Amino acid sequence: MSNAKINLSRKEAAEALGIGMSKLWSLTVSGEIPHIKVGRRVLYPIAELERWVRKQIKGGQR
Repeated sequence: MSNAKINLSRKEAAEALGIGMSKLWSLTVSGEIPHIKVGRRVLYPIAELERWVRKQIKGGQR
């Protein structure tokens, strides 16, 4: 198995998305953003976040 990360912590995910941790948490609690729970820890799978971001894109096409 490679050393590449497949999940991000809350702080890492918020930074990667360019949003605050409270906004990330509200998206998490509402089920709007992909995440997994491992015990009490919440993790954000990188591949799923990338897919989620692509679905959020609006406009730009004419």
